[in-house]
Amino acid sequence: MKKNTLFRFLFFLISLSLFAQKPQKLTSNQIYEKLQKLNFLGTALYIAAHPDDENTRLIAYLANKLKARTGYLSLTRGDGGQNLIGPEIRELLGVIRTQELLAARRVDGGEQLFSRANDFGYSKHPDETLEIWNKQAVLSDVVWAIRTFKPDVIINRFDHRTPGTTHGHHTASAMLSVEAFDLANDKTKFASQLEYTSVWQPKRLFQNTSSWFYSDKSKFKAAAKDFTKFDIGVYYPLKGVSNNELASMASSQHLCQGFGRLTTRGEQTEYAEFLKGAPLKDKTDIFSGINTTWNRITNGGEIGDILYEVENNFDFVNPSKHLPQLMEAYLLIQKLEDAHWRVVKEKQIKIIIEACLGLYLEVSAVSSSGTPNSKTDVNFEVLNRSNVPIILTSITSTLDKKIIYKGFDLEQNKKINFKEQILLYTNTFSDPYWLKKEPSLGMYKVDSQELIGKPETPRVVKVDFNLVINYLPITISKNVVMRYSERDKGEIYEPFEILPRVTTKLKNKVLIFSDSIPKTINLEVRAGDNFVSGKVSLKVPENWIVSPKEIIFNIDQKKDKQTVAFSVTPPKKQSEGKLEVIAISEGKTYKNELVEINYNHIPKQSVLLKSEAKIVRLNIKKVGDKIGYIKGAGDAIPESLRQIGYSVENINPLEINDKNLLKYDAVVIGVRAYNVVKELKFKQKFLLEYVEKGGNMIVQYNTNRGVNVGAPFSLELSRDRVTDEFSEIRILDRNNSLLNFPNKITEEDFKGWVQERGLYFPDYWSKEYTPILSMNDKGETAKNGSLLIAKYGKGNYIYTGLSFFRELPAGVSGAYKLFANLLSVGKEE
Repeated sequence: MKKNTLFRFLFFLISLSLFAQKPQKLTSNQIYEKLQKLNFLGTALYIAAHPDDENTRLIAYLANKLKARTGYLSLTRGDGGQNLIGPEIRELLGVIRTQELLAARRVDGGEQLFSRANDFGYSKHPDETLEIWNKQAVLSDVVWAIRTFKPDVIINRFDHRTPGTTHGHHTASAMLSVEAFDLANDKTKFASQLEYTSVWQPKRLFQNTSSWFYSDKSKFKAAAKDFTKFDIGVYYPLKGVSNNELASMASSQHLCQGFGRLTTRGEQTEYAEFLKGAPLKDKTDIFSGINTTWNRITNGGEIGDILYEVENNFDFVNPSKHLPQLMEAYLLIQKLEDAHWRVVKEKQIKIIIEACLGLYLEVSAVSSSGTPNSKTDVNFEVLNRSNVPIILTSITSTLDKKIIYKGFDLEQNKKINFKEQILLYTNTFSDPYWLKKEPSLGMYKVDSQELIGKPETPRVVKVDFNLVINYLPITISKNVVMRYSERDKGEIYEPFEILPRVTTKLKNKVLIFSDSIPKTINLEVRAGDNFVSGKVSLKVPENWIVSPKEIIFNIDQKKDKQTVAFSVTPPKKQSEGKLEVIAISEGKTYKNELVEINYNHIPKQSVLLKSEAKIVRLNIKKVGDKIGYIKGAGDAIPESLRQIGYSVENINPLEINDKNLLKYDAVVIGVRAYNVVKELKFKQKFLLEYVEKGGNMIVQYNTNRGVNVGAPFSLELSRDRVTDEFSEIRILDRNNSLLNFPNKITEEDFKGWVQERGLYFPDYWSKEYTPILSMNDKGETAKNGSLLIAKYGKGNYIYTGLSFFRELPAGVSGAYKLFANLLSVGKEE
């Protein structure tokens, strides 16, 4: 690799790593590429079901090789998956995966869209998926995406013709896309949308197919002769990387799903099968016969004459020389009759103009958050690094239209800094819009049609820089951010959020009372502003008792916290209910918890959830006390076990030896631990020695790809799963101690389970194992491998694919009783 190419490649990698925090500053190469994209008036929309379903190779090719405006419509936000990098699951995992998709799009050049569909977990058939999702609602969202994004071509990731052969969400995404292709241009369908957009007819629909979709490879080879082919290994000299390298970096943003991967290079073919629409005139070009020049829109030819000349004669050393032509084109774009292209192209050309000027405009708050209708101090930085004369006529706040600063000339490379206050004139919080209302199992509730499909809540705190460039007015808007530095991390950017004046937090979302003894419940009160005071109380179900009735809090400093303690006494009989936290300050009621999600690869996220917990009075017996736990991926079970009185120690796998396991009454291996904890394969001999000497070892589910759980007897994992949480449970060995000691387990204990029964059950095991339970989804054969136990030496080895990692944090009583039995097996005497 030549030195200058290597430099560009390294710079590119560094810039990608900073995307999560810092605004992008374009090089001449990147300006030129954006100019090429400005001059291509073609649009493609890729459609699938989940984050990480998208083919980043094809999205990158469309966006970077063809220069098409390219979107990815993910019907869900991936809430139903597992998390390999932290404890967040369900809606919080969906927030992370949303941001990982945005990070991927920043790499591959695409844009991101969503529907309101809630990822409720694995589904085996699209009929089930569409029933739980509410087919008409999700279909309307797909139609909305097509009408607003206005793609010329749509590409489905999955095959609509093969229901039941893959994840039901996957097939459903393709089925909805095929149906929406025709409905989007019918003004009688979802007519209320037309208040905000117009009908649209895409030209063509494809499926991004491959040999994976064919059981017989020879059939694929024969069919592929008629497919459109893309060499997605094409090299981009301006970037210093190839398309497939770019795609690898994009897909590696899905870190919570373990998608970190090596980059790949070289020739590689992707295929698109034509499904419907206008026939292809040229099978090598999905846009063939579609006008993708400026001439496709009324009065666009004049703009094209200007911008094609800029592209053909682009000055990489001094891009600012093109400002007169760019501003002329900008003025003409503003006059376009076609509202869709006017908005799209105005946004694109503004970015190019700003970059050509080397214009630096920043509004940085002194804090990362503010409260509604308060004031916040902000630092302004304005810098023109070109020799083009610019007049800054004014700076205005978009919230109250107040003029923050009046104008002056921006001289070359002379920085202007000043401080001002902004009034946060809004009652809207910055939290994810799709979480503001309680969702159903299959759908998020969003009232605003204009919000549907957006990847995140639009920023309400913006500032307009009103400029005159080359005698023409132009306004560039900037989000308010917080910029600061840390010695071990360098410069950091955080989004500026509007958050409540008071938030509260319970440590645990489920509070388990294993007897009638009162528990002290600690509650954290957080101030969103200076000098916050008020009172806080707990609302509990009938027959539960809280003392005291309320507690006064006083917090002087913003973001400081005060911990208060309540005593909660459960009833003597078994009971379940909800504990709600209510805080009152200055006459206003606050019922939210603030959850902050902060990983290096995505921007910091602030999520507001209801400040509440499930409370359970559970009649449960347990034997033994000290539990050793080897954590797996996104595992919250240790805290759940502590709540019912176990002493749980997290075991560092590196420290396992032949002696230090003997102190535990049981050792539990966390979910997917053999998938993600590399040291376990070297320590398995000590774990089995522990069992052989009389220990009790419980191994929870692992995926079956290339993993060896090191069981003492032969056992093979499969992809068998039971996704219906209401499916019938059949007891195979009713007399087994796992179902009788110290708690009696019956079919009733499997009521109230959430999301699923379990996953990746073994489908083969040797005669040493005893299967305990049988279950299956509708129309499938019995699955008997969800809970297996084998005697090994003096101890017991248990393997279970039951989804305890979901059930215990959800406070499912029967799951707690069964898990207590797993921990107690062999201790009857």
